Amino acid sequence: MRTMLDRIDYRIISALQEDGRLANVQLAERIGLSPSACLRRVQILEENGIITGYAALIDAAAFGRTSHIIVAITLDRQSEDYLSAFEDAVAECPDVMECYLMAGDADYVLRLVAKDAADYERIHKEHLSQLPGVARIQSSFALRQVVRRNGLYIDTY
Repeated sequence: MRTMLDRIDYRIISALQEDGRLANVQLAERIGLSPSACLRRVQILEENGIITGYAALIDAAAFGRTSHIIVAITLDRQSEDYLSAFEDAVAECPDVMECYLMAGDADYVLRLVAKDAADYERIHKEHLSQLPGVARIQSSFALRQVVRRNGLYIDTY
């Protein structure tokens, strides 16, 4: 299997990031390949873990979730068992959209969506304050989203 990406791979990835629902024939036309060659390249990108999946992007506001909250969490300890217990538990919280292990002041940073401040209070009581090993929770409400990117910028040289 190929592991080095070439210009055609970059073009395929860019096109699929723009529209993950492109049919193989449309993608092949856009890239300038035969449908069979294009399909094989996409399969190789998937097999090598470069393309990790396809998803529909959903507007949280359509479901009444208009508040975006960034939460910094500091644990009591940073031992492997504390980190693992926290990560297993936070993965079960349905309102957590993203969670990052950090270097710096906080151990983790989470991005949540909620209906409003009262809904966030529910999430805080039912989930965040129940997470194992939590010493401190610091929350910030986003006023509005300025930039949202779902695709990785790929310089096709």
